[in-house]
Amino acid sequence: MIKAAQRLGFTLDEVADLLEAGQHRHGRHPDAGLQARARAKIAEVEATIADLQVIAGTLGAAVDAGCDDLVACAGQPCYPIPFATIAVAGVPAAEDR
Repeated sequence: MIKAAQRLGFTLDEVADLLEAGQHRHGRHPDAGLQARARAKIAEVEATIADLQVIAGTLGAAVDAGCDDLVACAGQPCYPIPFATIAVAGVPAAEDR
């Protein structure tokens, strides 16, 4: 059961909490069970998927741009990866200072 829960993305601490909540399922903690935690995990997984889709899209655009030199391409306005600050002689962007 523990390995199955881990494959679903639950950490060991979360699995321990689920097991403890299961022991009290008829007791004082109706919102601490699998339903609430599964909904929270679904939201977390969906956010991760959305982030990964953005990353995949950006990397795909970088491949399509055909550039093999990050520093040279970073200064180009058509390059999709936002590393323009590294093209300016190593000067960090204002938000990085």
